[in-house]
Amino acid sequence: MNNKVILLVEDNPDDEALTLHALEKNNIKNGLVVAHNGVEALDYLFGTGIYQGRDAHDLPLVVLLDLKLPKIDGLEVLRRIRDDERTQLLPVVLLTSSNEEEDRLKGYMLGANSYVRKPVDFDEFVRAAGQLGLYWILLNQPPPHSSDFKK
Repeated sequence: MNNKVILLVEDNPDDEALTLHALEKNNIKNGLVVAHNGVEALDYLFGTGIYQGRDAHDLPLVVLLDLKLPKIDGLEVLRRIRDDERTQLLPVVLLTSSNEEEDRLKGYMLGANSYVRKPVDFDEFVRAAGQLGLYWILLNQPPPHSSDFKK
């Protein structure tokens, strides 16, 4: 597939390994950057903290964002992504074990592009990750950079 990266924001090492395996099994060869908490995710996206100096205009194809994260939770990460002109159009998929209607509602109200509940079964998870990859990497046409539309 293409060489743009996927940003996975996941604090659970088992879910991280499972996601990596599922993407590999589905031949999704994009690079994967893993942030283990909300602060790391925002640092990566905005070129701050441990990612100081990274070109913040070089955005991932998609962000796979867990909701239950240490330091800054996923909903707050999503809010900050949508509040910044550089990232407001970035595709964000909430990939979470939460089945709470309130989480789904808040996620969509904050601008999530999709809400996917992590399947508990390994084979289901592999299929779900493959479908996510195929859609967001191959089929979806990303928006142009918002900087292309400056007044």
